[in-house]
Amino acid sequence: MPKVFEKDGYRFFFYSNEHRPIHVHVRHGDGEAVFDVEESVTLRESQGMKVSELSKAQQLAEENQPLILEKWHEHLG
Repeated sequence: MPKVFEKDGYRFFFYSNEHRPIHVHVRHGDGEAVFDVEESVTLRESQGMKVSELSKAQQLAEENQPLILEKWHEHLG
């Protein structure tokens, strides 16, 4: 499970057998969400995260979108 980055208790990562579209998983507390990041950062699904946590996760994903894309290509080709 390649870790992309971690900040403020939010852990962004990929699974080893990922598929397109390019996306990133994020965990915070007991919740998890998935954001598509190929063109823009869009919430795909979430479970157990509050609206405020999702908002913060999306902000972090937007700020780090170039890093997420770089790590995707590095780990998943």
